[in-house]
Amino acid sequence: MNDEHRLRRLKFRAWHRGTREADYTVGGFFDAYHAQWSEEETAWFERFMEEQDADIIAWALGTLPVPDEWKGPMMDRFLTLDFVKIAN
Repeated sequence: MNDEHRLRRLKFRAWHRGTREADYTVGGFFDAYHAQWSEEETAWFERFMEEQDADIIAWALGTLPVPDEWKGPMMDRFLTLDFVKIAN
């Protein structure tokens, strides 16, 4: 699979999570940062996309601790939530 196809697929999955909250957080994160990601960071995001929306939102809001397997620079960026833009 070429990178363009891979990124289009990831963008679609990021913005079609199943809940509006997850769409904004995961999709917004993808839009804000994907152009800068290395292969390793892209692979991290692909694995991250397999997590449940409820867990992702709970980590983002701080109502559940982030599991050790997800801790690191990518999660640190995700937890800033400064990329979430809510449409009117």
